[in-house]
Amino acid sequence: MNTSVHTTAPALVADAGIPLRDILPWGVFGLIVAALLIYFVGAEQGATSLISGHAVHEFVHDGRHLLGFPCH
Repeated sequence: MNTSVHTTAPALVADAGIPLRDILPWGVFGLIVAALLIYFVGAEQGATSLISGHAVHEFVHDGRHLLGFPCH
């Protein structure tokens, strides 16, 4: 009587991750959104103002102080 059991180790599959060509457009989009956000919170006033009036300044006023940007 043969009672030996033959087992094989499971094959290890390396995770390839997400290819760079799939991440790159989202990274560029994120950088553009971040740059626009920093501009509007930090610099949208005075000589560099793209939008006339004080609406944008008042909208981001508290966030500007929270992030340490001076505005007065």
